Amino acid sequence: MQQQERCLWLIRELLREMPQFGGTEIPALPPRRWQLLRSLMNVRPPMPVSEEFLRIQDEYLRTMTGEKGVVDASSLPPCPRDGRLVLWQGDITTLRCDAIVNAANSGLLGCFSPCHGCIDNIIHTMAGVQLRLACDRLMRQQGHEEPTGLAKITPGFDLPAKYVLHTVGPIVDGPLTEEHEGLLASCYRACLDLAGERGITSVAFCCISTGVFRFPADRAAQIAVSTVRDWLDEKNSAMRVVFNVFKDSDLAIYRALLG
Repeated sequence: MQQQERCLWLIRELLREMPQFGGTEIPALPPRRWQLLRSLMNVRPPMPVSEEFLRIQDEYLRTMTGEKGVVDASSLPPCPRDGRLVLWQGDITTLRCDAIVNAANSGLLGCFSPCHGCIDNIIHTMAGVQLRLACDRLMRQQGHEEPTGLAKITPGFDLPAKYVLHTVGPIVDGPLTEEHEGLLASCYRACLDLAGERGITSVAFCCISTGVFRFPADRAAQIAVSTVRDWLDEKNSAMRVVFNVFKDSDLAIYRALLG
């Protein structure tokens, strides 16, 4: 199959297994087809999936990532003030490293809003439907929503990264408090602790809580950098930590902190 044949096959299969969307018209243009496929993947509940679906989905997503261009974290230049740290602006779903961090919600199942712009949505999309299934198994075993400031780990599936570390950051609804700051620092420590336990040697952090959770970006970056540095010093760790940013404004904030 070529890419567009895979896309069409996956759309038809998802429409078949979710009959409530059966009347959906399949667009003719490839970009619109991708939007529809992504939307259907976003709303798909964690339910069994066939080996054939996974095979074709995996081929489709990995080809798409390859076309975007995979970036090897080991090739990125370190920060001049601290060789353990890296600042990189780009799409975290194209980064090849041991683990990337996902800013999750307390349900831990990914974003169900079709084509939403949050990092949770795009990570779940590009990892494939297996990621939601893996998170669902973790949540069923846990029996309750994921607390703020902790972390879980899953495979990366169709991502270039081997693992995904899922953490729920604090929601800032009003003035920023010391509790918010402590919980955000806990997110970074929990991810690093879990990475250290698994022998992970490189991890890429997104800007946790600074999107729809409304944590001020400049203070969040200060907490991120200081918490990571303190953890690396405390553990005497050689782990390579990438601070991944997407927006130019976040790039400027981290540049000021890291040099």
